Amino acid sequence: MKHRIVVLGAGYAGAFSAGSLARRLDPGQVEVTLVNDGPDFVERLRLHQLAAGQELRKRPLAGMFAGSGVRLRVARVEAVDVGRGVVALGDGELLPYDTLLYALGSTVADRGVPGVVEHAFHVTGRDAALRLRERLDGLGRGARVLVVGGGLTGIETVTEIAESRPRLAVTLAARGEVGGWMSPGARRHLRRAFDRLGVVVHEHTDICRVEPDGGIGADGTVYAAEATVWAGGFAVHPIAAGSGLEVAATGQIVVDGAMRSVSHPDVYAAGDSVYVIGDNGRPLPMSCASAGFTSMRATAAIIGRLTGREGSTAPLKYYGNHISLGRRDAIVQMVDGDVRPASWYLRGPAAARLKDRILKGAAWSTGHPTFGMPARRRRLVRDPSAERVMA
Repeated sequence: MKHRIVVLGAGYAGAFSAGSLARRLDPGQVEVTLVNDGPDFVERLRLHQLAAGQELRKRPLAGMFAGSGVRLRVARVEAVDVGRGVVALGDGELLPYDTLLYALGSTVADRGVPGVVEHAFHVTGRDAALRLRERLDGLGRGARVLVVGGGLTGIETVTEIAESRPRLAVTLAARGEVGGWMSPGARRHLRRAFDRLGVVVHEHTDICRVEPDGGIGADGTVYAAEATVWAGGFAVHPIAAGSGLEVAATGQIVVDGAMRSVSHPDVYAAGDSVYVIGDNGRPLPMSCASAGFTSMRATAAIIGRLTGREGSTAPLKYYGNHISLGRRDAIVQMVDGDVRPASWYLRGPAAARLKDRILKGAAWSTGHPTFGMPARRRRLVRDPSAERVMA
């Protein structure tokens, strides 16, 4: 019987991992199944562009994985039963696994603020970005758009909308200082970008309620808007916590340095779903870079465990942020080992070109899982530490 590897989620972490596992393991001994709730790979890091009105290239998963040996299941994951080793899908199927790689990612965090779910838009998924786009399309000249959240998503979303739709009045509300984690020079450039695009910024502003016609501050101030966009952070899906896996307070799966669940050794995790301590002794933040490092670690660990041949180990570092400010401007801010902003940063068109190359590279590597497919792939051995039979 083949060893069944099931990968949940076809984002940056899951799609890369599924392709890498199929590329490097003997298909006569291993079956890799990738489960995703939609038929396409979504470039999540570009969804603010989609919401602003730009077109993104469609990347059907069926085409990406054609010839790779990966079995694709387009279905919603409803639950994971780690005791029985099965995944419950939305169509009623129970999908058994011997090794599970959990990479379901994250969604918008409403922080318990009333009205966010009912009245706010967000850009953490393709459908959500398209709903915002439709709303923006229907707004007339001078209509007000309020973006809540001063992190990376909020900054990229507000500048993209302001640049693509200059007829709208765009406002950003943030609980703290916008870009406060950047170096002084980078913050000055960010301010100039806001001024150039006509973005009105309200810092130290806590939006405590969202209504159909805008947001309400904690001090009672009304921020009127025909469209409110919530960019107040990310939350992982509750499936992991409900499965019996050990999770952190964030709901992320607690793993060791090999991305292996500390409570269930036949489960690995990658991407935003992971709670892991980085090389600097701090939890690794949710980011595309973290998705890349954790997926490489998880893939290498699974292959090493099954074949007895340990592979290279990717670092668990956070190097910095690349932040788009529309299509022709950006900031690349590096950080030191303590995640403090380094004095060096890149800005302007050069930073925008660099970010575009980074995103294109990430999409290309994820979208070509059969590239470099070896003629001979690694065979499995019996792993005495495994709870399930490996071969």
